[in-house]
Amino acid sequence: MFKKSSPASVATAMAHPNIAFIKYWGNRDDELRLPANGSISMNLEGLTTRTTVRFDPKLKNDTLILNKKLQGGNALQRVSAFMDIVRQKANLKLFAEIVTENNFPAGSGLASSAAAFAALSLAATKAAGLNLSRQELSALARRGSGSACRSIPAGFVEWLPGSEDEDSYAISIAPPNHWELVDCIAVVETDHKSVGSTEGHRLAATSPIQAARVEDAPRRLDICRRAILQKDFDTLAQIVELDSNLMHAVMMTSSPPLFYWNPLSIDLMKRVQSWRNEGLPVCYTLDAGPNVHILCLNEALSELKFRLHQIPAIEQILICRPGGPATLLE
Repeated sequence: MFKKSSPASVATAMAHPNIAFIKYWGNRDDELRLPANGSISMNLEGLTTRTTVRFDPKLKNDTLILNKKLQGGNALQRVSAFMDIVRQKANLKLFAEIVTENNFPAGSGLASSAAAFAALSLAATKAAGLNLSRQELSALARRGSGSACRSIPAGFVEWLPGSEDEDSYAISIAPPNHWELVDCIAVVETDHKSVGSTEGHRLAATSPIQAARVEDAPRRLDICRRAILQKDFDTLAQIVELDSNLMHAVMMTSSPPLFYWNPLSIDLMKRVQSWRNEGLPVCYTLDAGPNVHILCLNEALSELKFRLHQIPAIEQILICRPGGPATLLE
């Protein structure tokens, strides 16, 4: 049950985006965002969303300010619908001002919505006077963005798909300091993607590949989980690349098809496999966007950065180690 504490009316929280090793793509229930399969991810230290929520009796509706710009349309509607869930749980009638800021590009496949709704969940519930457990926060964050549930716990995280609203949440399977794994993100495009993940999830079932992908997910989850716990990079590399390719195969065979890769994405994937064949411990994975997450062991980071800097078409290189949980800020 949700516990009430004394109303704070205003609260600020911070959360990291995450990169999925075993992907979430497709829902059993779109409204509740219950996933077709479980998933495993790593929080990304250094990339943050900071969100402040202030309930105000003078407000006539919710307001959303993202990166210093007043938002309307779908962005505001999505956040306001999420705030309705919080208000219902807190038995609160007030509207809120939500001020949020990212230090990384939004809408380009870097899981900005995951960080956004994880931070919003924590800030909104605190401001509303709710005292939620990590499990309850994770389940709530899922309602705003499925992958947001994975940004609530720390480090290496597994989303348990569950069977209903209350038991579909994420847990930490290893802390951030468990393994010196690094995500070296090659940003090849910062434009907002034309088809967002929410719509993409709805299309997943139209692909003839999706059913086979979902059926095989428990096997891939088990391999990935064991690889993380045993710090087995070779096994992790094989399963992470397979899972990424499977998700994008579903996207490309949906109706209508979704093509998130661009030519540089494909070039980088080929280079990474070639580098690994040469002995460099690296592997790739891509979320719903063209930017390439290149996972490596810390010992390989300097060499990987050197090689990526030789490719002028890469717009930016972001270096992320395993990150902590969503946290309240003073």
